[in-house]
Amino acid sequence: MTSPDASQGRAPAARSAAGSPSRAPAAVRPVERTGALEFSARELRRAEAAGLSKVAGKLRAGERLDAADGLCLYAAEDLQAVGALANRVRERWHGDRAYFNVNQHINYTNYCNKFCKFCSFDRLPGQEGAYLLSPEQAADKIRAHLHEPVTEVHMVAGVWPKIPYGYYLDLLRAVKAARPAIHIKAFTMVEIDQIWRAGKRDAGKVEVREVLDDLVAAGLGSCPGGGAEVFAERVHQLGYANKISGERWLELAGEVHRAGLRSNCTMLHGHLETREERIDHLSRLRALQDQTGGFQTYIPLSFHPANNEWNHLPGPTAVDELRELAVGRLMLDNIAHIKAYWILMDIPVAQTALSFGADDVDGTVVEEKIYHDAGATTPQQVKRAELIRWIEDAGRIPVERDTLYNVLWSAESA
Repeated sequence: MTSPDASQGRAPAARSAAGSPSRAPAAVRPVERTGALEFSARELRRAEAAGLSKVAGKLRAGERLDAADGLCLYAAEDLQAVGALANRVRERWHGDRAYFNVNQHINYTNYCNKFCKFCSFDRLPGQEGAYLLSPEQAADKIRAHLHEPVTEVHMVAGVWPKIPYGYYLDLLRAVKAARPAIHIKAFTMVEIDQIWRAGKRDAGKVEVREVLDDLVAAGLGSCPGGGAEVFAERVHQLGYANKISGERWLELAGEVHRAGLRSNCTMLHGHLETREERIDHLSRLRALQDQTGGFQTYIPLSFHPANNEWNHLPGPTAVDELRELAVGRLMLDNIAHIKAYWILMDIPVAQTALSFGADDVDGTVVEEKIYHDAGATTPQQVKRAELIRWIEDAGRIPVERDTLYNVLWSAESA
């Protein structure tokens, strides 16, 4: 078995898992799409019985699904029929492969002034549990895991306007110095907006691109997909009015992609949003992907109601989570990967999701705070061997990847 160097995080020579270059090009480029699919007679009969004949027909013809098709997928009572269609798309892209990585999370501060009603993580300075890691403290967290083959650090946090611009650059530099080979996936579009504001105030930065260039020079490798929530302005005003709008999120994601960085994309589901608003959200992600090709993974994020202002809402069920993954796979015909983020759902649900459109389960994680503050009961971290076992038990082939989906190890060649 070949694995990254345990002390330095260096990966062996990598090969592409999905044709993805290490950096997205600076200009618009053609984007790969699912293409026409073949279905057995039995699958077509089941789709017809579920009221999904039109959807199946479009998939057979390689045609893009529209909003009406998306609503049919939500309305279909036969969840297995929806999952079967999504699984066909998933296997068209990836066969039986299921991806994971060895990663580490650092939530560098919970200071935040956005006061999102769904959030259980945010604190104000001086409140019990409030913290802001120094760059060196973040580096200490990296050094604490140098004995593990970690290839990625995922860094996201609250938004606090008084944090100086230089802090973010020093944070990246300190993490890189602690483990030079590590890939830093950091800063949602909400954070990028605040970092730009700090750069404008502290360093005279006018354009977002100037800030992105500084961040890349300091060690930023890619961006996560959080902070999008649901783009609908109705929900934005009800739940997170102090956060950037959906339009601004998409604008900044486009800037990130044009700066040569990959990012993920997300949707927070299972609260006040309607099915129509979910489909609108997916359609807008798909439209931006057509323009930039910069999204590499879509991750539906399950709302957790504990310890926040929306604690009267029930949150999504396992059925909802599986349907959301399947609909995302079917609607987002130009995004290569769909992730079932195991930290948000029971592990058996994440395993089942690998037959409902998902091809990725995320990674080993190490010290996730945001969703555990909201009541997640999954482990804070898992070992690499456990992830491999979960995937194999689900009937898929485990493939260890880096952040950019270069293959580091596969059970196919072990």
